[in-house]
Amino acid sequence: RFSLLLLNLEEYYFEQHTANRVINKDCKDERKFRGSLKICSKSIIFEPDDNIQPIIKIPLRDCISIKAPEDNEANNPFTRHTSGGIYVVCSQVFLIKERNVIAPYKTVRGRTEHLFQLDVAGKVGDVVQTLHQLYRASCLDKMGDQAAMITAILQSRLARTSFDKNRFQSISETLHMECKAEMVTPLVTNPGHVCVTDANLYFQPLNGYPKPVVQITLQNVRRIYKRRHGLMPLGLEVFCTENDLCSDIYLKFYNYEDRDEVYFLIATYIENHIAEHTAESYMLQWQRGHISNYQYLLHLNNLADRSCNDLSQYPVFPWIIADYSSSVLDLTKPETFRDLSKPIGALNKERLDRLVTRYQEMPEPKFMYGSHYSSPGYVLFYLVRVAPEYMLCLQNGKFDHADRMFNSIAETWKNCLDGATDFKELIPEFYENDSSFLVNSLKLDLGKRQGGKMVEDVELPPWASGPDDFLQKSQEALESPYVSEHLHEWIDIIFGYKQKGSEAVAAHNVFHPLTYEGGVDLNSIMDPNEKVALLTQILEFGQTPKQLFTTPHPQRIIPKLKSSSRTSSHSISIAESPVSPNEESFEDLTEESITLAWNNIAKLKLDKQYKIHKEAITGIAVTCNGSSVFTTSQDSTLKMFSKDSKTIQRSVSFSNMALSSCLVLPGDTTVISSSWDNHIYFYSIAFGRQQDVLMGHDDAVSKICWRDGRLFSASWDSTVKVWHCAPGETLSNKKHHFELLAELEHDVSVNTIDLNAANTILASGTKEGTISVWDITTATVTECLNVLFLFFFLLLASFFYTDSRHLLSTGEDCCLKVIDVQTGMLISSVAAEEPQRCFRWDGNTILSGSQSGELLIWDLLGGKVTERIKGHTGAVMSMWMNEQCNSVITGGEDKQIMFWKLQY
Repeated sequence: RFSLLLLNLEEYYFEQHTANRVINKDCKDERKFRGSLKICSKSIIFEPDDNIQPIIKIPLRDCISIKAPEDNEANNPFTRHTSGGIYVVCSQVFLIKERNVIAPYKTVRGRTEHLFQLDVAGKVGDVVQTLHQLYRASCLDKMGDQAAMITAILQSRLARTSFDKNRFQSISETLHMECKAEMVTPLVTNPGHVCVTDANLYFQPLNGYPKPVVQITLQNVRRIYKRRHGLMPLGLEVFCTENDLCSDIYLKFYNYEDRDEVYFLIATYIENHIAEHTAESYMLQWQRGHISNYQYLLHLNNLADRSCNDLSQYPVFPWIIADYSSSVLDLTKPETFRDLSKPIGALNKERLDRLVTRYQEMPEPKFMYGSHYSSPGYVLFYLVRVAPEYMLCLQNGKFDHADRMFNSIAETWKNCLDGATDFKELIPEFYENDSSFLVNSLKLDLGKRQGGKMVEDVELPPWASGPDDFLQKSQEALESPYVSEHLHEWIDIIFGYKQKGSEAVAAHNVFHPLTYEGGVDLNSIMDPNEKVALLTQILEFGQTPKQLFTTPHPQRIIPKLKSSSRTSSHSISIAESPVSPNEESFEDLTEESITLAWNNIAKLKLDKQYKIHKEAITGIAVTCNGSSVFTTSQDSTLKMFSKDSKTIQRSVSFSNMALSSCLVLPGDTTVISSSWDNHIYFYSIAFGRQQDVLMGHDDAVSKICWRDGRLFSASWDSTVKVWHCAPGETLSNKKHHFELLAELEHDVSVNTIDLNAANTILASGTKEGTISVWDITTATVTECLNVLFLFFFLLLASFFYTDSRHLLSTGEDCCLKVIDVQTGMLISSVAAEEPQRCFRWDGNTILSGSQSGELLIWDLLGGKVTERIKGHTGAVMSMWMNEQCNSVITGGEDKQIMFWKLQY
């Protein structure tokens, strides 16, 4: 039943001792209650084992005396024969959770006596000495002096202890660093020791609560954030899941150096951590429809130091709906929605006029609003039904007055519009799937309202049939076209250029100067009392998010067409992906067969398989009519396989070196193969013979592409060459005429190339992991638009999406990365367990061939594998997919080709 929430704000829990609470000592009705005695920096807490009995909390400032009974007179009947006892006399005590019911604390005033008998009598002297020391701190007049003395006691305790290395998961772990820190949870912090090894991050609480050690396996870490905690850049939050709302641990360090070193150690261990992503990269994903409005707001909150572990910086979400009276919610009407271009305080013109007048008459520093849109009190106002103990902690053991509770959605919205001091926004829970915060399922006694009505469940608007329906409709409103068109206006106010300065004044968006990052420098305040008072004021009042944008936020690109497709509660479907009006469609939604195929790609089934080569298959090409399949292999042969007769019809060897790729020219008359012998071979299908050879490189040719009479060849000689090819005439033995149009120089071997659909951009990937993006619009002049350093060991494959803006690539680093070729931004990165050798994708879903031979289906938005299909016994080396995307051929290290079909 005990939790740190029973402590006061800014209080520490130091140690516990198993003990008996003795009542009526040496009397006939003497009673003993078994339990645990907790020594805290501002109080003594006794938690009885019997849940019926209340937890007793004795504030140290209310103590009259704290003694070991042996120190008293020998003839004192109360203390006779009490070895191991501690005798406390106090003027006030709190009774908590009597009969194990969460309720406001019961206060017992007047002199009371308490005897606690420790199981280990030898510890009594040390415990009493500690309590005397803490009692002296609690009796100091000024809060700053109290805080300074308690901090000194805490640091002394931390200095006398160290991390218990026996808690390491493995004896082979290597210690990288150890330091002191506090684990942060809402409203409370818990001091202890942090330890980072080559495999784990550990936190060992000084008090052993809630468990002896918290362990985070570095291999599981997905993202980390540096945090501003208590206005100081001392926080670090670690996530092991993709859930952006709740982290696995939040640590607050005592100096910048320790925080930054722990961050560095974790960040260098994980390659795909969230710190790599900027607000701009998320903005691009949001614009293009890769992430939903909800996901984007969560990312922005994370980047702006908002955390669920810090109620003074809790994630902030906007009020979206303005209609709480209609029986039906019409999301097609603009008047259904709140004006997102204005802060809450500016939505009511009459109230705003009064606030502006007061602002103009106010001396510096000026502010329009006397309260904030996000604060601990507002967060718990919404969450009191699921987090009552947090409210009791924040409000000294009391719930708010019943009429000021979160009683009704409509009432709360009306008060935000009309109230003189109420300007609060919403929290993420309003757009999630758990409706428990709207229901009094704990049967809490939250008081009786005027008129005699008890506070129970939150009253919902007429258009909601129940709590779950209310959240569902709220989610639909957040993801609606209207909000997608206007959300950037609200972002400008909360996270953007209208947050500060003259733009904030013009937007009527000015709060108290202390709420802004950098509004006060705590290090410059020498008076500890002034510092504590200022910090308490700011943390309780609320803080403005870190400013992420200093220029107007771009609007979302709104889709031209809509169609039903895969959806989830917090992600939009690819069919709803935004489309720029002056570009090609982000996905050609008119091709229903392609959309249908990708929606059902998980139903891909193996149809046939044939072992046709002696070594790994490196390339696959298919004629337009689909009847003939050409494959290249490291066994140096080009083979022609008939799908109809299921036999090999041609087998050609150009040299004794491996072939790396192949393609069929338009018209199905010629096959081109690239070879490790530096040559490119042209083979006539009709006449069954080598037609021509291009000796174009000084090292192995790794990949070839063909578009509109131009051949593009990549080579290990560090070049990509662009050739104009005039076709030869087989009958007259006239050779092809090759004209070198451009030579694209690289620093190292080029492994892969790809062209966009418009034939305007070429991307090349090297063995060192860099991607170069080239403008190839002119016949002779080629400009390098961008060089992207993605830091793989080896880039394995790359493939443009049909919008010509996004390029997906894979490498030996086991990551699938999406790059915006116009800005060079990495807009998405998904980590695999092993290298993915080849793939196809539709902008949202990836079908990849893995090193182990499996076919994997990835949800790019969710960043996870949704299906694993057993395939080859070795690596999948090459992949072909038809235009309708319902037929796939793969070639493997196991020398086999496999034919796959979608079975709806």
